Amino acid sequence: MSGKLIIFSAPSGSGKSTIINELLTKDLNLAFSVSATSRAPRGKEKHGVEYYFLSPEKFQEHISKDEFLEYEEVYQGCYYGTLKAPIEELLQEGKNVVFDVDVVGGVNIKKYYGNRALSIFIQPPSIEELRKRLTARSTDAPEVIEKRIAKAEYELGFANQFDTIVVNDDLEKAVQETHTLVKEFISK
Repeated sequence: MSGKLIIFSAPSGSGKSTIINELLTKDLNLAFSVSATSRAPRGKEKHGVEYYFLSPEKFQEHISKDEFLEYEEVYQGCYYGTLKAPIEELLQEGKNVVFDVDVVGGVNIKKYYGNRALSIFIQPPSIEELRKRLTARSTDAPEVIEKRIAKAEYELGFANQFDTIVVNDDLEKAVQETHTLVKEFISK
């Protein structure tokens, strides 16, 4: 039996990665979608594990052959995207594929797969709370946090294009709500 797709999008700091990581520990037959990028590996990153590392030329070749579900040129010559072939292989194996993508990518993947995909938008309780979370991480300078807040405000405008919105005002509750949504969706 072919698998299904679960798409997650959210502003940075909404708790999306934490929720996804919790779901991956559950017995839901989930496989995480590995994205492709044209940037070089960082640290101990490995091809096919964190990303599929492609040269910009190879990335553009895949684009010209329509082999991406979605992609974006983040800045000149630096691409990120989701290749169709690895996703189709996972689906054929009966795996349910989880995506962690930006809002535009999430909307595009949902359009491509229609009812085979469940799109979930993880929303922070407020912009103020999001600012607190990003500040508490102590990983970004104040000007970077403000750029992330501005981007979050833009991304929040896409929430209504997702099948469902989970407000993460209580992480445990958000994980449980998401688990229930995913479990119900894959059992249909």
